[in-house]
Amino acid sequence: MHSYQTVIYDRQRNGVLITLNRPRVLNAMNRQLKEELRAALAAARMDEEIRAVVITGAGDAFSVGDDLAEQGERPMAWPYSIAEGSSLGHEYDRLRDSARQEMLDWQIQRWQFPKPVIAAVSGWCLGSASALALSCHLTVAADDAVFGQPQVRHGDGTDFIWTVLARFKNALRYGLTGDPIDAAEALRLRLVNKVVPASLLLDECFRLVQRISLVPPETVKINLQKATLGWEMMGLAKAWSLNAELSALARIAKREAFARPLEEARNKGGVRGFIEARDASFRPEPYGPKSNK
Repeated sequence: MHSYQTVIYDRQRNGVLITLNRPRVLNAMNRQLKEELRAALAAARMDEEIRAVVITGAGDAFSVGDDLAEQGERPMAWPYSIAEGSSLGHEYDRLRDSARQEMLDWQIQRWQFPKPVIAAVSGWCLGSASALALSCHLTVAADDAVFGQPQVRHGDGTDFIWTVLARFKNALRYGLTGDPIDAAEALRLRLVNKVVPASLLLDECFRLVQRISLVPPETVKINLQKATLGWEMMGLAKAWSLNAELSALARIAKREAFARPLEEARNKGGVRGFIEARDASFRPEPYGPKSNK
């Protein structure tokens, strides 16, 4: 049995609950967590007794997305927001390859997973975590869930899965601003299947797992493929590949006047200082805990 440090692997009720387990940093997804999540999914894939997978987060959040502390490990050089001692060409290649690995080697592999994957979302679900939750086959949200792509506010790219699910104009409304949405708005936009009280979230997800387990596994697998491979034939895989290319371009196209104050805020106040500086001018938010209700 694989030993995990950043995820919890708990077989139960005809399925497995995989919990992102870095609650002190709101389950920010560092390299280790991503690798352990891959390993946990691989283990679930090989276990014939597991009929479906539920992914959730420990503590008060599903996940706030990529760990910004890792992204700030290298000093920046100016006027371009690239690592010292590097070049635009090298940084573009590095970011593109990393983004393509995320989109193709990771996201499409999860999309093609032969057993249903259900996201159980409570609390913050931001950035790459929103891509994780929304590209699961089913997504159930607690009534306290908040989805968003705030990474666009510091010059990063959106994820095309928002366009697939919420459609063009709705995806642009939130993708161009980084504004968050609450569970009710996510349901209206068809990003999630259902909204339930937080106390009932996991029971609702495993109710689905148990109903899925009543259907022959071969039938479940084939019907999953009808949906997922059909979307790929319609161009989803190519769209995700382009997503990776353009996200890399977005990250190296930032102007000094925009990016440098954020890096200085990070140097002074860490990730918290970076986020406060990034989001200050957007307050109050239209939805979520930082809205002006």
